[in-house]
Amino acid sequence: MAPAQEVEYREPQEEDEDLVQETDYAFNPVQAAKEYKVGGFYWKKKNFRAAAGRYEEAVKWDPGFADAYWRLGQAKEKVAERELDQSKRQRMLDEARSAYEEYLELAPDGNDAKRARKRLTELAKVPAPS
Repeated sequence: MAPAQEVEYREPQEEDEDLVQETDYAFNPVQAAKEYKVGGFYWKKKNFRAAAGRYEEAVKWDPGFADAYWRLGQAKEKVAERELDQSKRQRMLDEARSAYEEYLELAPDGNDAKRARKRLTELAKVPAPS
């Protein structure tokens, strides 16, 4: 058996900020549809945080994607239900409200408009943390 070799520890290199690329979102309904579909996959797996992230990506690629806002609102509510930290929970509920409002602005007579209005009414009843 060979003797153990000593391994020298080295600090990881700093990431070069010039090499880190931020996504430049330009209107891309095909990419938005892909993100929406992946969000649906995560939704079925009950990974609501991941689903919300994908729906957020979808609306960045296509800001007029009403159905993605509807699903984003639902996912944010589900994340809030599981959140123990009250400030984070409140932020998720605020983001859900914003998503529902955006949905209604884009599709006031959409298939989920009635349910979105109901969710906004219910969310208005949720007391703010003291």
